[in-house]
Amino acid sequence: MTGTRRLPGLLFALLTLLLVQAVQAREMVSVARAEINMRSGPGTGHDVTWMLTRGYPLQVLGRKGQWLRVRDFESDEGWVFRSLTGKVPHYVVKAKVANLRSAPSMRGRIVGKAGYGEVLRTLAHRDGWARVRNEDGLVGWVARRLLWGW
Repeated sequence: MTGTRRLPGLLFALLTLLLVQAVQAREMVSVARAEINMRSGPGTGHDVTWMLTRGYPLQVLGRKGQWLRVRDFESDEGWVFRSLTGKVPHYVVKAKVANLRSAPSMRGRIVGKAGYGEVLRTLAHRDGWARVRNEDGLVGWVARRLLWGW
């Protein structure tokens, strides 16, 4: 009987742990400065592997002190200083070209285009579409399947 009572408690603990891991795995940040360094390790003594520009979205994989271990849309991993990031949602285009449309539909008029790796500010979401603004101020809707971020 004792083993039977422990099972619900163990099951609850396991489910809680899995839920916490799932939430942490999806934590996103974006670059909050004009340009920051992604480094090979958590500290300024580590090599710079990439330069990242404002808005660039990153998935948080872990933490060490004030440093975040992150991954980008191409699965490159590295470390960034936490205070140089923020919670302003952005996407990066993962398709060769993404059409910006006047409405969240394939029938929406094309108002512009965004290329691979271009960072777009997220304004809204609707039914598999994201309303975004590019660095020139052009606003449009893009199919979310063509984007990475939040």
